[in-house]
Amino acid sequence: MACPASPIHYQRDPVQTTKTCVHGAINMLGLAKRTKAKIFQASTSEVYGDPEVHPQQESYWGRVNPIGIRSCYDEGKRCAETLFFDYHRQHNLEIKVARIFNTYGPRMHPNDGRVVSNFIVQALRGENISIYGDGSQTRSFCYVDDLIEGFVKLMASSNEITGPINLGNPGEFTIKQLAEMVIHKVGGKSKLVFEPLPQDDPKQRKPDISLAKKILDWEPKIQLEVGIEKAIQYFRKIVLA
Repeated sequence: MACPASPIHYQRDPVQTTKTCVHGAINMLGLAKRTKAKIFQASTSEVYGDPEVHPQQESYWGRVNPIGIRSCYDEGKRCAETLFFDYHRQHNLEIKVARIFNTYGPRMHPNDGRVVSNFIVQALRGENISIYGDGSQTRSFCYVDDLIEGFVKLMASSNEITGPINLGNPGEFTIKQLAEMVIHKVGGKSKLVFEPLPQDDPKQRKPDISLAKKILDWEPKIQLEVGIEKAIQYFRKIVLA
């Protein structure tokens, strides 16, 4: 979990982002091998790229631009998955790999740069809400408590369960719907402002969590409207302090 997950941060130093994913994985896998430890990889839905399969199942190999501005993160995480499974096959290392979909909640940094924190902070400050593209692109948002429960269940699972396994909320919302929800809940007068869509920004993102349900008996419980309320309460204390 050492790598920045927000495009604004991981694109600031893309070489370091790739190094963090790849060298970091090699270092930790070597440590786990020496100490015979079970090791967890926080992988990402970004391994699916801009997907042609919807919703995304773990069997889908993805559609990633290997030379795009996002590829430092996408390909870094994909390479880390390769390393985990090669260490597992070659050295019999016990691994657990989770592909994490968009996650949000209290204690996010106000300048995190991802869409939930951006929208809430802008709305609380009475600023206009910046939407990239026309807002029709979709994401699935998982509240942090649900995600952590998935981590715990995956780590407690039997040794033969390696993953990769999708962990995310299958509820699918457009970015415009999210912005409108935030404005309504904050109660401000922010307007929607549309900006150019960044290169290689995925048009759809929704996890198929059938495997997590079957193997881990896990599925998220906190609906987006409830989770957004909790996130707004947190940011209200931070941003308006």
